[in-house]
Amino acid sequence: MRKEILVALRATLVTLILTGILYPLATTGAAEALFGERAGGSLSHNEAGQVVGSELIGQTFAAPAYVQGRPSAAGNNGYDATSSSGSNFGTTSKKLRDRAVADVARLQKENPTAPLPIPDALVTASASGLDPDLPPEAALWQAPRIARARNVAEDRIRAVIENRTQGRDLGFLGEPRVNVLELNLALDQQFGRPLPLPTSAPVAGTR
Repeated sequence: MRKEILVALRATLVTLILTGILYPLATTGAAEALFGERAGGSLSHNEAGQVVGSELIGQTFAAPAYVQGRPSAAGNNGYDATSSSGSNFGTTSKKLRDRAVADVARLQKENPTAPLPIPDALVTASASGLDPDLPPEAALWQAPRIARARNVAEDRIRAVIENRTQGRDLGFLGEPRVNVLELNLALDQQFGRPLPLPTSAPVAGTR
């Protein structure tokens, strides 16, 4: 019995060292060496070099000078990376209908000169609630509002969006998309950060 226990303890110790220490260190080291930026979380930086988020995790942008992402049900205020989830509302849910109706009304109010219909992505939440991307048409739909807020020609806003649009992976996987955070950073780099709203006005999710 004693011999069997010692063999089991040695096997446990060796397995612990191999799979719990050496293997994680090796894979982490390889990831850092080969894909350093992605292994570090695909972090995004502003012009001052400050980390402002990750290109893999969506966040809220409410200021009119920025592209807004999809609705999010993650956390109380959306885009909470610690509470990734969808709304789980069914297609017959009154709460889902009411939320969509409210989003449509808000979007029409904030984008009075944008064409109809409103792109689906702007009124439908993703399963994770943290989707960092938008279809190009959903970003372009917001161009009139952004151009007005930044006091620049709409064509210039559309050019930045089109320049930041990513195609299908390997040419056939997925759909064309634009990363909302990276696009908003590009807008700031191209046209400067917009002037802040008066302190009496509520500001949420600005970057």
